[in-house]
Amino acid sequence: MSDLNPRQKEAVRYTAGPLLVLAGAGSGKTSVITRKIAVLIHERGIAPSHIAAVTFTNKAAREMKTRVAALLTGSDAKGLAISTFHTLGLRILRTEGVRAGYQPGFSIYDSTDSLDFIRDLLRNSMAEEVQRQISHWKNAMIEPDQALVTADADPVAAQAAKLYPEYQCHLKACNAVDLDDLILQPVLIFEKHPDVLSAWQERIRYLLVDEYQDTNACQYRLVRQLVGTRGALTVVGDDDQSVYAWRGARPENLYQLETDFPDLKVIKLEQNYRSAGRILKAANSLIKNNPHVHEKRLWSDLGYGDPIRVIVARDEEHEADRVVAQLLHHKFTRRTTFHEYALLYRGNHQARAFERALREQRIPYYLSGGTSFFDRTEIRDAMAYFRLVANLSDNNAFLRIANTPRREIGAATLERLSQFAAANGLSLIDASFDTGLDQQLNTRQLAVLRRFTTWITDLADRAQETAPPVLATEIISEVHYDTWLEETSDNPAATEKRRQNIADLLDWLRRLSANDGELSFAEAVARICLIGMLDNDEPDTDTDQVSLMTLHAAKGLEFPHVYMVGMEEGLLPHRTSVDQDTVEEERRLAYVGITRARKTLSFSLVRRRKRYGEIVDCEPSRFLAELPAEDLEWQEDATSADPLERQEHADAHLANLRGMLGSS
Repeated sequence: MSDLNPRQKEAVRYTAGPLLVLAGAGSGKTSVITRKIAVLIHERGIAPSHIAAVTFTNKAAREMKTRVAALLTGSDAKGLAISTFHTLGLRILRTEGVRAGYQPGFSIYDSTDSLDFIRDLLRNSMAEEVQRQISHWKNAMIEPDQALVTADADPVAAQAAKLYPEYQCHLKACNAVDLDDLILQPVLIFEKHPDVLSAWQERIRYLLVDEYQDTNACQYRLVRQLVGTRGALTVVGDDDQSVYAWRGARPENLYQLETDFPDLKVIKLEQNYRSAGRILKAANSLIKNNPHVHEKRLWSDLGYGDPIRVIVARDEEHEADRVVAQLLHHKFTRRTTFHEYALLYRGNHQARAFERALREQRIPYYLSGGTSFFDRTEIRDAMAYFRLVANLSDNNAFLRIANTPRREIGAATLERLSQFAAANGLSLIDASFDTGLDQQLNTRQLAVLRRFTTWITDLADRAQETAPPVLATEIISEVHYDTWLEETSDNPAATEKRRQNIADLLDWLRRLSANDGELSFAEAVARICLIGMLDNDEPDTDTDQVSLMTLHAAKGLEFPHVYMVGMEEGLLPHRTSVDQDTVEEERRLAYVGITRARKTLSFSLVRRRKRYGEIVDCEPSRFLAELPAEDLEWQEDATSADPLERQEHADAHLANLRGMLGSS
């Protein structure tokens, strides 16, 4: 442990009681968690199978697993559970779900599945707001009957309260849960069945939680249940990086620990291993304007670094041109690569002007928030087949692939089948075999439908004895999906790309099964579904391209050179936060952006910006005034640069042009 600083060592070795590690940005928190797991196993004698570490993203879980693997031999780590909160919830629900009325092989609905059902019920424009309200209630552990009592006069809340019970009934009828249920349902099971909770407390004897500031009320309750009175707990978090209140995160959960665990020990990690001193000085100066229970101040021994530039432009087009010109100049003079740069903004709409400027300069870029792998049509089709085979009650999956590829099951057939199923309380598969359906469909319609549903039920039987990757490959082959891709793609290149996506999905399933050969088909499908829902939209660092992303998406990432654009009142802080008096979270968001930068940091803002079709005057963000003035270098106009710098900009542009043309 010679590479750990004294505070990190103290956190790693402390096991006498519950521990809160307040870990500032870039302070090496992952090293603390992974080293502590090794200490718990090697020095404290806790079996790996009795240790669980949870975090929020697949990326973070993968990184933890990789680091732990480097510290432990294979046998030492056997049974160790490192996962996301939702994967832990899935593990509990797979074992105990029958107590909440779920059958083995239940499906996990993603946000699209849930939204489609809500839209079917509402048939109005409030579906997304209602979906968010139901999710908020689940995260706050508010069940349907409570929602009906507590819903206020707000039309969205009132509509959501009416729909919530029906929504839950639909999920149960389809033997399905949504993402929020993966936490809520285990909590409810533990509350209603103390013996089950006792068994899980015995199974998980030490719990480590990463990014604790992002936990919601339901996740906090799950942690408290699992830890019980034993207090064998280490949580790592940073109240200054809590930026997800809009999805239920409660930074106050960090402070609630001191009430729930009177013997809680607090250790602060303040040495930063990422950023130059000037960047950290700016971050500290900004965040001190928020109230704190525990003060901390980041510091670094990486040198002081360059001045922080503030680029002032006329409007958003001029802002994009100036930022991209400076980026190009910096790359030319410092001999860097494009993937070392990130442009961070408050809202996705700000990206358009920068995309235009980057394209004009032929600069490659990655735009966060694009189509996810799991949102591609061919992947959703394949996953619908897998979900239906794993769970014959999954009506959403049934409707997606009943006629994909085309098998002459028309819209009229599906409508009558759905009506008959709803009237008789049956799943679509069960309804297809019911003798009463003979009165609803003609002989040919019944024959085509039952040929399909018989094949699906046969596959479900085969799933009991066939390895998941083998069965998945057989499904894709038996539906002749390759031919369907040829028929529905615009050109051979598109066909090949979509085929490769299917191949990648099958490879993913093979790797998952290889890592855990005891997975059933239903368990493997659920794991893949969860990976898709929690998939982190992160840049491909193997490709030389500038990263464009929101400040929220940048959390957890770092870049040598960062441009934070749109530093204006109304953008950052966002005008809604000003109206609702939640500027503290916006300040934390700005802090997250600043601490993504390793070597250089630049801000930009405009004097006027188009907003809702009108040109409005803009004021600099209040956060700029909270930064140390002596470290800021304001650049009011490009023409104010000295002649030498203007010549360097011209040389950079010419060098980039030559590079595009392939000349020297």
